[in-house]
Amino acid sequence: MAKQKTNKRVAKTFWKTGSGKLMRRKSGQAHFNSRESGNTTKNKRRDLAVHKTNLKIKLLMRG
Repeated sequence: MAKQKTNKRVAKTFWKTGSGKLMRRKSGQAHFNSRESGNTTKNKRRDLAVHKTNLKIKLLMRG
């Protein structure tokens, strides 16, 4: 049986921390941000942890 290919979209979007947590960026940062309030813009800069129950992402990151 052939090896499973890494899903490149998932590999570029998510990353693992040293403790093993999966992290992702908040969406909606590319453009049209001038109309957002300052707090919204600031909150979009934060990275978010992916919930532990979402195991499919871990499987797709494997090569």
